[in-house]
Amino acid sequence: MKQEEKEALLEYLVQFSNIEKRFPLFQGIEDPEAVADFIGIDADNFVKIREALDQQARMAAEEIMKDAGLLEMAGKMPFKADDTIAVIGDSITDDRQSWFHILRNLLDLVIPRAKIRYIDASISDSLSSDALRRLERDVLAKKPDWVFVALGSQDALRLHITPGRTLVSIAEFWENINAIESAILKNCKNPPVWITPPPVIPELMQQMPLLDGVLDEEDLKDFREVVNGKSGYIVDPAGDRMGMPPKEWNYLNDGFRPSLAGNMETVRSIIKTLGKGER
Repeated sequence: MKQEEKEALLEYLVQFSNIEKRFPLFQGIEDPEAVADFIGIDADNFVKIREALDQQARMAAEEIMKDAGLLEMAGKMPFKADDTIAVIGDSITDDRQSWFHILRNLLDLVIPRAKIRYIDASISDSLSSDALRRLERDVLAKKPDWVFVALGSQDALRLHITPGRTLVSIAEFWENINAIESAILKNCKNPPVWITPPPVIPELMQQMPLLDGVLDEEDLKDFREVVNGKSGYIVDPAGDRMGMPPKEWNYLNDGFRPSLAGNMETVRSIIKTLGKGER
């Protein structure tokens, strides 16, 4: 592997392999040097990359707030200064520059004296069944006021070795999402906020050797329909926030994970949904 390819891979791992969320009980998991050693990068470079990613998320929030209309709607979102806001999701949200990280920076900008506590329970490759299993321990036990649910993309994956079916059937996904909805409604004072699975660019997914399969828009439509039938707030019911057809600049080169620009589009959709009170 060429040096530049190795550096790009390590930066990719820093951005998406948030192993402290996978192994919270490991000794030293909160030590940047230990995590850096696990990934195979020196600690100083590890911290530098993470700080750069965090800074870009803050700058993305500031850029969104330059739109006067969005700024006004953001101020009308129903969050309070002392809320606890959680998210449970899959690979798309388990990103140091995800929409959730941009949103938390944005809320700190628009809510006076904000002391919001954030719980990021998104883990790459999570299926809806994985999220359901982790929901009580990782989310509900921490007494959140709000829970964002961003699932479906991994469930709808068609593996290269089994292209005739999605990884999780639509019937099982429906049951898992129903159970997640019921648990949130029972344990939280506010209804869930659902983030629909965004579209993908299949041609780019097929060219990425790190991905085990590909997503089809027809499958994603079916999975979105399940989400769209839930109570609470539905962000981007049509799944068109990345453009129709999806714009390449809203994705990384795998055609699956949103770029910083794509994550900003998700935040804009959240503002428009919650700022207008759309349910």
